[in-house]
Amino acid sequence: MLRRAVVWDLGGTLVDTYPALDRAFAAVVAAHGETVDEAEVARLTRRSTSEAVTALAGRFGIPAAEFEAANAALKRHWEEHPAPAMPGARELLRDLAVAGVLNLVVTHRDRTSAMTLIGGLGLAVDDLISTSDGFPRKPDPSMHLALLGRHRLEAGSCLSVGDRPIDALAARRAGMASATLESAESPVDDDADYSVSSLDDLRPILGLA
Repeated sequence: MLRRAVVWDLGGTLVDTYPALDRAFAAVVAAHGETVDEAEVARLTRRSTSEAVTALAGRFGIPAAEFEAANAALKRHWEEHPAPAMPGARELLRDLAVAGVLNLVVTHRDRTSAMTLIGGLGLAVDDLISTSDGFPRKPDPSMHLALLGRHRLEAGSCLSVGDRPIDALAARRAGMASATLESAESPVDDDADYSVSSLDDLRPILGLA
C-alpha cells in the first residue's frame, strides 16, 4: 500500500544518534571507576534518554546531572560534526518523494538544530514540527495531528516511523499505523504495527518493493 505520507522521528530513526549516546553514558560510569556494557546502556536509551539517566544514576550513585551534561556536550559536538544518517535513509526519502509520498518529521530536537542536522546530512524532507514550536513531547499526538491538518491528510493514509515506545504510542493516539526500527540487541517493547531492523525493511510496507 503506497502511503500519502510518512511521519518520521529524527534521532535514532533517520539519524544514527544512539551509538555515540551509549558511549557517552558508559564513559560517565567509567569515570567513576565502574563499568557498564554499552549494550545494556542501549537497552535503556531505546526507551528514553531520561529513563536511561534515571536508571544509571540510581544504579551507580552518580548525579543525574553528569549524564545530562554528557548528553548536552554530545549535542554541541553534533552541531559541528553531525551523527551519521541511518543506512538507507537518503535513498528511501528520495524514492518516497519520487513516488509522491510526503516525508514529514516530528522531533523533540529544537527546530534550528534539527534543520541544521537534516540539511547537513542531505536528508530531503517536506516539513518538520518540533517541540520548540510549542508542541508537547511525544507520546502526546499533537505534532502528528498538526501535520495531518497542515497537509490535509487522513491518518489512515500515513505511516509513522520511530524507534521508541513513545513514537508508536503517539502514532496510535493520532490514528496512524506505526513501524518501529529496532535491533535484536536492543529490542523495543511497544505496540507498533510493524517492527523492522533496517530502513530498507520498510520498502514493502510502504509499497516500494
